[in-house]
Amino acid sequence: MTIAEKTGNHREPRRVTAAMVAAHAGVSTATVSLVANGKSSGRVSAKNEQRVREAIRELGYVVDSIGSSLAKGVSSLVVLVAPDISNPFFAKVIAGVRSVLASDYQLMLSVTDAGVSPSASETRKILGLRPAGLLVHAPSQEFLEEIGGNLPMVALDAPGISAKFPAVNMDVAQGARDVVAHFAAQGHTRAAYLDAITGTETLAVRREAFLQAAGDFGIEVLPSSVASSMIDVTAASAAFSEHWPSWKKAGVTALGCATDNHAFGVLHAARTLQIRIPQQLAVAGFDDLPYSATSNPAITSVQLNAQEGGRLAALKLRSLLEGKSPEPLQSMLPSSLVVRGSTVIDGDR
Repeated sequence: MTIAEKTGNHREPRRVTAAMVAAHAGVSTATVSLVANGKSSGRVSAKNEQRVREAIRELGYVVDSIGSSLAKGVSSLVVLVAPDISNPFFAKVIAGVRSVLASDYQLMLSVTDAGVSPSASETRKILGLRPAGLLVHAPSQEFLEEIGGNLPMVALDAPGISAKFPAVNMDVAQGARDVVAHFAAQGHTRAAYLDAITGTETLAVRREAFLQAAGDFGIEVLPSSVASSMIDVTAASAAFSEHWPSWKKAGVTALGCATDNHAFGVLHAARTLQIRIPQQLAVAGFDDLPYSATSNPAITSVQLNAQEGGRLAALKLRSLLEGKSPEPLQSMLPSSLVVRGSTVIDGDR
């Protein structure tokens, strides 16, 4: 039984206003606004600021930023739609976005399932909050066509979308080619690829570029040597364990992974199966996550500058919010291959 039911008091809690805080602290509502919004430096005395903060704490005052924005006709909310924010890659994206927007906008995260393209129907629900703009990771062309005309929006890591949409992409195709070139230089002639089961375009580009480059470098990748799993260490470990017997029989000595999370799963399974990495199997990943450099062995990975991607996307969005067209409308960030112990023995680098 709730307190309201026990007491018979079913009235809604009274909303505390800035005027109520001002009266409690003995200051003006303008002073309350300056303190509550972090703009009191040099404009409010230390004594009055302390009184306002005490009143805010005692009364439980919360700034109605959305209501305030709507009253002014300008929203201070920016929404980042991204999958699996537990992934350190997106922590870097967020850091880049905040470096540009944090002083003027509040960043809200809308999380999809790991590796899944954002849903237009789900994102449309967020529009009720009247955000100033959207930053969307790996949207489909259909998503952009459906949502794009409603408010300023910038796509991240969305290769293949129409050139009319502002975007920051990463050269994942070159990264995949660099992995294959590295395998070829190490003398590998048969390889496999562990893909993600999700259908985002950036993952498809990685896979297709890997397979194309394999053909160019004379590395055989049989249809049976392409497998997939969720972007999850446990799932990737299970998928690799299932396919390794046939891959070993086919002579596979090198494995490309769609993400570093897949590579982590492979290393985990390899320890259980007593597979020596890289002596029996060279393993390369994608994204160069922080733990990739400290795993055992450390993972060779395609480095994508996630923080710079977030920063550039935020700059493009800021231009749109200011009524300008971003220059250039779309940007491509280069990738680079970081070679570590999962593909070469230390003395051979």
